[in-house]
Amino acid sequence: MISEKTVTKVTENIQTINDLVNSLSEGERTKFDKIFRSINIPKNEFDQFSSWSDESYTRNCIVETDSFELILLCWEKGQFTAIHDHGGEECWVYAIDGAFKETIFRKKSETEMTQQKSTDIKEGGITFMVDFIGFHRLENTSDKRGMSLHLYAKPIRSCQVFDEERSEFTTKELAYTKIFNAS
Repeated sequence: MISEKTVTKVTENIQTINDLVNSLSEGERTKFDKIFRSINIPKNEFDQFSSWSDESYTRNCIVETDSFELILLCWEKGQFTAIHDHGGEECWVYAIDGAFKETIFRKKSETEMTQQKSTDIKEGGITFMVDFIGFHRLENTSDKRGMSLHLYAKPIRSCQVFDEERSEFTTKELAYTKIFNAS
């Protein structure tokens, strides 16, 4: 579990989940990018927060505060998200284990999306997303399970999802698969 605060400078390599949570708690939103890019946490430290499902990737809340939420997503081979936005919040994704593909889309009309670009994300890679960039989809492209760490500047309660089968946007209420140390 996450222990009480230990002072961690934002500029240091972040080597534990406690270091990360403490740095995010002490830092301002404008420092989140620098903090997240300082992560050097061993993969096995995330095992205590992992859960898996053959049905869908899982959303495991490591910590939630008024300022941010830190979620571990656990992916089986080939699992992917729907095309979605982030409810107006900034999002950083850190690939812990496995390989991922992020595809960015633009809203062409109320019933159509256009693909803008696709990026492969390897272990240790970081991406950033905010709604003015567009919508996106993440996919585990590994031939094995994958894990990714997601930081949202303020928790996201709902988002817009593009239903590809019905060619329409819907609002999706978000939930966690497991909650570990939510505040």
